[in-house]
Amino acid sequence: MQIKEIDRVADISPEAFRKDYYEKKKPLIITGLADKWAAKNKWTWEHFKSAVGDKQVGVYNNERAGAKVLVNGADDYIPFGDYLDMVQKGPVELRIFLFNIFQHAPQLVNDFRWPDQLMKGFLKKYPMLFVGGQGSVAHMHYDIDLSHIMHTQFIGRKKVLLLGNDQSDLIYRMPFTVESAASFVKWYERLDTEKFPAINYAQAYTTTLEHGETMFMPAGYWHHMEYIEPGFAMSLRAMDDTLGGKINGLYHLLGLRNMNNLLIKMAPEWWYHYKRRVAKQRAEKAMARLA
Repeated sequence: MQIKEIDRVADISPEAFRKDYYEKKKPLIITGLADKWAAKNKWTWEHFKSAVGDKQVGVYNNERAGAKVLVNGADDYIPFGDYLDMVQKGPVELRIFLFNIFQHAPQLVNDFRWPDQLMKGFLKKYPMLFVGGQGSVAHMHYDIDLSHIMHTQFIGRKKVLLLGNDQSDLIYRMPFTVESAASFVKWYERLDTEKFPAINYAQAYTTTLEHGETMFMPAGYWHHMEYIEPGFAMSLRAMDDTLGGKINGLYHLLGLRNMNNLLIKMAPEWWYHYKRRVAKQRAEKAMARLA
């Protein structure tokens, strides 16, 4: 796999951001975007626990979904405060994603600013929190709504691997899903290129995201994240500004996800193995084109 570091800037003008990153669908780290946000220092484990510690949240372990697991099916549900206590005590391979904490504690929206100067179309009802214990993994996928993402890290560090959507076949995308059949766990130490040889041809970006840093992730970007330390992040989502992008996002949400879930319910074992066979076939064709 050919890997580059994601570009980093302290600040960027709207014009340069639009020209060099948004329009080119190229990721970027903006290290100073959150510097003036109260959230940068105010948001701590105890602050969140006091605000919404009693709320039930879905948690996800590091296991890949089995044949009968529906899309986004949680592995367990526990009080948010109990989960935060677990995370702080030691390595916990459990994570939370797409938690709209702001529905329960709307005052938190006053602690950050929407970066409207950089792009439009933010879904301001849906800022989302992502939390992970040390060692937890968000396996390779791309976001099903095809939103552009501003992802700001608070507390802790995590290792990020990104690939453009044009790399889908080379990383074994399964049909009617936004998931890869390949494993990227600890990819920085070893990749299983014997089982998944097309990965050798893929082009990727990487970074270690630190406290206070914001990552721009263009719509449809594949991402795999591993929590080096316990931490949490917030994603601000913006719809694509083209009609085609909006239609494609709607198709993913309604058509693609529903078809996948329907087949999981109707023929789980057959569908589980069929998706992986098709992913392998497509990867072999993509590899042959590049050989």
